Amino acid sequence: MMGVVIDTNCLRASIPPQSPYYQLYQDFRSGKFEWYLSTEILLEYDEILTATYSAQTSQFILHQLALAPNVVFTEPAYKWSIISNDPDDNKFSDQALSAGCDYLITNDTDFDVFKALPFPKLNIVDLKSFLKILSAED
Repeated sequence: MMGVVIDTNCLRASIPPQSPYYQLYQDFRSGKFEWYLSTEILLEYDEILTATYSAQTSQFILHQLALAPNVVFTEPAYKWSIISNDPDDNKFSDQALSAGCDYLITNDTDFDVFKALPFPKLNIVDLKSFLKILSAED
């Protein structure tokens, strides 16, 4: 099964049912991919979702992630710290690299630094492209 790390901006965009990115939630619930999480990522999810929506919405989302069979909780074995523009983003790339994920899903251009690196290799895709990848697998 495909393993991914999902940046907070993509999770936030996929929550409203009227969002064009709500398909991410539906594909997740259908078990189309494994979602890799760490403690740092969950803390950021909670912070941003609480600020964007509400504490109740954030807790509901985190509860769904905690119970889902296609969520993998792990901590990065190594901190690469490659992103210098926004060092806070390193938690996502460190997780994806450490877990050997197929993709890191983000709409944040700070991750573009990986496109120029010969090593370590990390497939960065935006949310719209990832949804196309998932629909092509049907």
